[in-house]
Amino acid sequence: MGFVIETTEIDLGDTPIENIFINDFMPMANGTYVKVYLLGYKYAYDKDTNIQVDNRTIAKHLDIPLSDVLNAWDFWEKKGIIEKIHEDKEDKFNYKVKFLNLKQLYIKNNYRPISVGEEINKKSYTCDVEDLIDANQIPAINKMFNEIDYIIRRPLVPNEKKKILEWIHNYNMNPDIIVKAFFYGIEKKGKRNINYIGGIVRNWYDQGITNIEALQEHFKRTDEKYYRYEKIMKYLGYGNRLPSVGEMKVIDKWFEEYNFPMDLVLKGCENSKKTSNPSINYIDGVLTSWYNKGIRTVDEIEEKDRLPDKKDKKDYNVDRTIRLTKTKFHNFQQRTSNYSAEQLEEIARRKREEYYFKGKEEGK
Repeated sequence: MGFVIETTEIDLGDTPIENIFINDFMPMANGTYVKVYLLGYKYAYDKDTNIQVDNRTIAKHLDIPLSDVLNAWDFWEKKGIIEKIHEDKEDKFNYKVKFLNLKQLYIKNNYRPISVGEEINKKSYTCDVEDLIDANQIPAINKMFNEIDYIIRRPLVPNEKKKILEWIHNYNMNPDIIVKAFFYGIEKKGKRNINYIGGIVRNWYDQGITNIEALQEHFKRTDEKYYRYEKIMKYLGYGNRLPSVGEMKVIDKWFEEYNFPMDLVLKGCENSKKTSNPSINYIDGVLTSWYNKGIRTVDEIEEKDRLPDKKDKKDYNVDRTIRLTKTKFHNFQQRTSNYSAEQLEEIARRKREEYYFKGKEEGK
């Protein structure tokens, strides 16, 4: 007696992928390596024993060279999330791929009980030149290096880049967390030494901080000022962009000089989104205007930030007459002011007649 589940002609199944892979390992690999891992994992998870696949099957399915598939398994083996099981020791390319349980790896590496005096027997990853070359081709890693160059105001040297890649692997850190560590160490602590930054990364790792959300919660508890920067820049849609020194001074003014609560500042940020290019300076204009109007809470905005009524506006059209500076000629009394319009017309008529007849007499 046995039990068999009928398989369908069309693959309508599901393949569960652990979030640890998506969050921690996928950002450090290029797209081809990720596709190879996912397709191989799908074939491993498939319960249909009639389907026989190998590396050539994956290469054909993804329309990539076989060498790319083999390089992908070498990459994931270095990361410690697969094992190669060689069936023929003489043929190094003939092997099965065993996908390790990432949850179990995480528990072993982070939560295994340690006796007094016992050292952690964890093999640290060491980055070599080949790994560095491969990493530079990954957009997320390349972007991380560029952002760090900007923060430290100089390009990273190869040895520093290799150290950073080792942090990512050994501490399961996302690249954006590494960028935050550099910014925090340099802007907040005034330390540019890469070993000091590495200490920050290890400290965060010991506290379970491996992603942006956990870091924000940490700053909310321990460093309110840095939490403000993170909150505001993220609310404005700047992603992981860090504020400049000038922007930090402006943000500090809102909370320390104006004593504004966070919800009022975020309301000002919300208003700035109506513009095509919102900026900290634009928001500062909005919040300074509210401060001058005595607005201290969100509820007071509607009441005190309304446009003035017409009756409140100063009527600048009451007297738009041009006021000329008087001179001595304004005291001159014109003789015509004593005549009526009819009398003036009669005087003009006589003048014309006199001029006409005088001209005729001179012509004789």
